[in-house]
Amino acid sequence: MSELVNYSLTDGVATVTLANGKVNAISPDVIAGLNRALDQAEQDKAVVILTGQPGILSGGYDLKVMMSSPQAALDLVAAGSTLSRRMLAHPFPIIAACSGHAVAKGAFLLLSSDYRIGVEGAFSIGLNEVKIGMTMHQVGIAIARDRLTAPAFQRSVINAEMFNPQGAMAAGFLDRVVAPEELLSVSNEVAQQLKGLNMGAHKKTKLKVRKQLLETLDAAIETDKVTGLN
Repeated sequence: MSELVNYSLTDGVATVTLANGKVNAISPDVIAGLNRALDQAEQDKAVVILTGQPGILSGGYDLKVMMSSPQAALDLVAAGSTLSRRMLAHPFPIIAACSGHAVAKGAFLLLSSDYRIGVEGAFSIGLNEVKIGMTMHQVGIAIARDRLTAPAFQRSVINAEMFNPQGAMAAGFLDRVVAPEELLSVSNEVAQQLKGLNMGAHKKTKLKVRKQLLETLDAAIETDKVTGLN
């Protein structure tokens, strides 16, 4: 795809790897690369594994872009929200193979995926927006409310609480935690299992299950464009 987002296809499984520096910052170019990867995965009719480098999935939005101007920050968040909405409606399963930390938009990548596998270790997963002075946007609130447990939703969105991998699994960020050396092998095992689904039924059922959420996100994306990040 690009130097920032790598795409490889093996036996009906597309592995999409973020490769943008130490924290895999989510920039406009990374979002564009992820969208191209999802386009290719649809063409290939492939189950997707989204992963990062050892120790980190993503630390969130690119702070250089976020701090460059209010409009640049607004545009980046809108593009990221649209990406999450697309992931939640993707016609083929998306597995997030979380190789370590997943913070802010990195954690939202988990919440936008169908099956999430994390790794054991001293890693932090969660939504730190309030801690760094960002009022949570409506899209973020809607996704977190839908995917997290009720107590964790309050603690995560309002208090910016970060979780270790086991805590993240209990909160709803992850479905499974494995040893780091097992991450890709387990992710591929899950992908092979999901390949056995009837993909037409998977797509239609996903859209039925998430109909209300997707409609909420469509409205929230527009609201966030007007109200900004305050």
